[in-house]
Amino acid sequence: MNVKNNTNIYTHRVIYADTDQMGIVYHGRYFEWLEAARTELMRIHGMSYNTLEARGISLPVIEASCRYIRAFKYDDIVNIIAEIEDVTRSRLKIKYELYCEGDETARVKGVTVHCYMNRQARAIRAPRDLLLFFKSFQVPENME
Repeated sequence: MNVKNNTNIYTHRVIYADTDQMGIVYHGRYFEWLEAARTELMRIHGMSYNTLEARGISLPVIEASCRYIRAFKYDDIVNIIAEIEDVTRSRLKIKYELYCEGDETARVKGVTVHCYMNRQARAIRAPRDLLLFFKSFQVPENME
């Protein structure tokens, strides 16, 4: 598992409620884990969702996808690497890689795309300070 600067690792242990009748993680659970990982990514860099929403800005998901490579099962420890992939005035793109503890190959890869929205549920351009905040922990392309 190659962890770069400016990323965050969120850890989750798979519980029974995460699994389906086949004993593997239900596909919808991954999106809950991605949410937790991005929340922590923002928090460790100094901004909680509460702080953002107090400013009248929300980050609704407008696109989400996961590529399931290998299943997770009950009691697996999942390490989720969250990384800002792209920041523009209108959108924020975050990518995720999910690894089983001790494994070097990603089992799931995901992406979420967000827009910036005001309290009236209208899309807005991100304020300059918010853009700078997200860009401050975006991994530069030449570091990949």
